[in-house]
Amino acid sequence: MPHAVLRGLGTHLPSGRVTNAELANRFDTSDEWITTRTGIRERYWAPPGQSTGDLATEAGRAALKSAGLGEGAEVGLLVVATTTPDHPCPATAPDVAARLGLGHTAAYDIAAVCSGFVYALEAAANAIVAGRVERALVIGAETYSTILSPNDRTTSVIFGDGAGAVVLSRGTEEERGRLLGFDLGSDGTGKDLIRIPAGGSRQRSSDVPVAADDHYFSMQGKKVFAHAVRRMAESSLALLGNVGWSTDEVEYLVGHQANLRILRSVAKQIGLEAERAVTNIDKVGNTSAASIPLALADAVAEGKFKTGDRLLLTAFGGGLTWGSAALTWPDIVPV
Repeated sequence: MPHAVLRGLGTHLPSGRVTNAELANRFDTSDEWITTRTGIRERYWAPPGQSTGDLATEAGRAALKSAGLGEGAEVGLLVVATTTPDHPCPATAPDVAARLGLGHTAAYDIAAVCSGFVYALEAAANAIVAGRVERALVIGAETYSTILSPNDRTTSVIFGDGAGAVVLSRGTEEERGRLLGFDLGSDGTGKDLIRIPAGGSRQRSSDVPVAADDHYFSMQGKKVFAHAVRRMAESSLALLGNVGWSTDEVEYLVGHQANLRILRSVAKQIGLEAERAVTNIDKVGNTSAASIPLALADAVAEGKFKTGDRLLLTAFGGGLTWGSAALTWPDIVPV
């Protein structure tokens, strides 16, 4: 039976570094207020004219290089996880595939908001395990700065732009980097907790007037906090049971970088010490579908991971959606 193995990791951040001090002036708040409530000190926003597809292409190129591949490599599948596609139609992935010289490979987007990367990872891994493709490229990319209301302090201080990508390919059960299992879930009764009210068929087919802020991202923070902690903890524990790992056998928890307090609460609920929860939210903010690969790359840069370490990935996002993945860390150098 074939297995999906992680072969490369690449990331890309836009050039626009935005500090808390800059946002404090804009929203009549303070660096202390932002840091205390979110753990974020800075984030990156794309400059005018730079899109999600641009960031995704750069991250994909970096991941291919990390895997020892170049543009035009034989990749059987490209999946882009994003909430901020270049266009409502068509998907962003085919354009990214073309820009990377991947030919006529299968390419599609996944819209699971902050859970998107885990969802995309599972889809790509399944294609490899099923024998349909030899190699896949998974990209999480976002330009949240394009959907944040200039009047909403609570969301504007949280979210950043960025992209992260991984290359998966067929491997053996003994190889480091093998993806051992996934746990995914959703609850559509909470669909209104995280959303952009306008722009879709629901709004376009109604006669209700559209307010200016309806075109921007909105979130019910307190309710989302409670759901995020509960769902990520439950999913993580379910997956650990499925793959036969105890909490003590997990070297690191790499959670979606939603909020520092959420990450610490999830670690506590599944029985992990806080220092075993990887965090980089202070440097990049909440980058939604891009957050897990960005956190992985930063952890490697800080010397945290050793080859063979057992990692638990977990995420929660709009929909509501959530998901977890388990893998052993390979011997790779992120680009």
